[in-house]
Amino acid sequence: MRKLALSDEVLLSVEKPARYIGGEVNMQVKNPNEVDIRFCMCFPDVYEIGMSHLGIQILYDILNRRNDTYCERVYSPWVDLDKIMREKKIPLFALESQDPIKNFDFLGITLQYEMCYTNVLQILELSQIPIYARDRTEEDPIVIGGGPCTYNPEPIADFFDFFYIGEGETSYNEILDTYKEGKKQGRSRKEILEQIAGIEGMYVPAFYDVSYHADGTVAGMVSNNPNAPDKVKRQVEMNLSETYYPTTPLVPYIKATQDRVVLEIQRGCIRGCRFCQAGMIYRPNRERSLEYLKKCAYEMLASTGHEEISLSSLSSSDYSQLQELVCFLINEFGSKKVNISFPSLRIDAFSLDVMSKVQDIRKSSLTFAPEAGSQRLRNVINKGLTEEDILNGSGKAFQSGWNRVKLYFMMGLPTEKEDDIEGIAILSDQIARKYYEIPKEQRSGKVSIVTSTSFFVPKPFTPFQWARMNTSEEYLTKQHYLRDKIREQLNRKSIKYNWHEA
Repeated sequence: MRKLALSDEVLLSVEKPARYIGGEVNMQVKNPNEVDIRFCMCFPDVYEIGMSHLGIQILYDILNRRNDTYCERVYSPWVDLDKIMREKKIPLFALESQDPIKNFDFLGITLQYEMCYTNVLQILELSQIPIYARDRTEEDPIVIGGGPCTYNPEPIADFFDFFYIGEGETSYNEILDTYKEGKKQGRSRKEILEQIAGIEGMYVPAFYDVSYHADGTVAGMVSNNPNAPDKVKRQVEMNLSETYYPTTPLVPYIKATQDRVVLEIQRGCIRGCRFCQAGMIYRPNRERSLEYLKKCAYEMLASTGHEEISLSSLSSSDYSQLQELVCFLINEFGSKKVNISFPSLRIDAFSLDVMSKVQDIRKSSLTFAPEAGSQRLRNVINKGLTEEDILNGSGKAFQSGWNRVKLYFMMGLPTEKEDDIEGIAILSDQIARKYYEIPKEQRSGKVSIVTSTSFFVPKPFTPFQWARMNTSEEYLTKQHYLRDKIREQLNRKSIKYNWHEA
């Protein structure tokens, strides 16, 4: 029986105590005293969000397949527990063993978005690990950064011992083997980091000297250690049908943001939208084989009890065997009322044909991402989608029985004008009008159009990486302008406008 790090008194005083006790279905259990390496994997956000992240599940399973390694997890405590831990000086702990993170060999932090950076500092502070890498001693864990934000590591370089640039399936075994051998040989922390720096894809900030321009931008970087390469090359797993995929994913006791089986059908994207970092850094496009996905679907549904399976990728419509996969899932699991869901699909006849098969299981809304309200701006961002495509696709969807559509747009894109913003309202109204072109007796009730806008954030390694980002005041002005324009539309009662608060 594990001893929990938090007392009953503390657990009963915080919201959702199940966030902190572990013990989930499919949780790995090992004896910490019987392994050589203790690794804590961190998603620096609240439990419900972190438990929905596929990358953590993949690495958790990969590392725990090693007999010499115990990989555990930690997430950002909610504000109520954060306050208690600081007051009572309780060190942050891993869910599996409930042991303090400061006693581990590694703390691996995935960096999925910039808004989590302050949470990284929270994790380090609550763990009683020195915030700055330069202040850490032989007794502290080696802190690793991974994920898409590491493609622009300098803003947070002071807090990490090294960054893993690329996809996690490629080099973790080499890192752990290097560390294990280093410990056996009695090497120091710096000596182990020097060896890790020699592994392709690893960036150790301490081994580089950075110079800056007067405006604070980076002028250049020079290696100051012979083991550190002049350029770090990202790591890519080319054969997704031979690499490991977690078929016994963790199942939380409380509802997660995405409470379903996630089946990654491909990685990368063939489209090349100019604002999209994922489409650039996860190139080339790689597919998992149909037979491999069938096997994974069987095992994951059996091991979790989930009633929904999400076919995950950056552009699911482009998976070459999507129709065959969907037909298989319907035939095998439709009688068990397993729902099939997709991320945003392209608005074309193929996608609608696939979705019409899925709709036979459970009615749902369709989600499309025009991204911009005018054709001019869609051309600027290289969306590859015309207004005719959008309206024809919506019309076919309505004729097939759908009456709920979600539309995703971005505000603040380069060259954006007021006409482009107004175009979002006009396009939403035009889509609603397509519904009402259908004879009344053939409609499925009223149409519902949910129009959502997010903010453009320039991302490294995209064509728009140097584009200006709007201020918060500009975004508020644009949101209010769009809200007012939607209220002017003929079908305004059918359109609901959602915007991001951040």
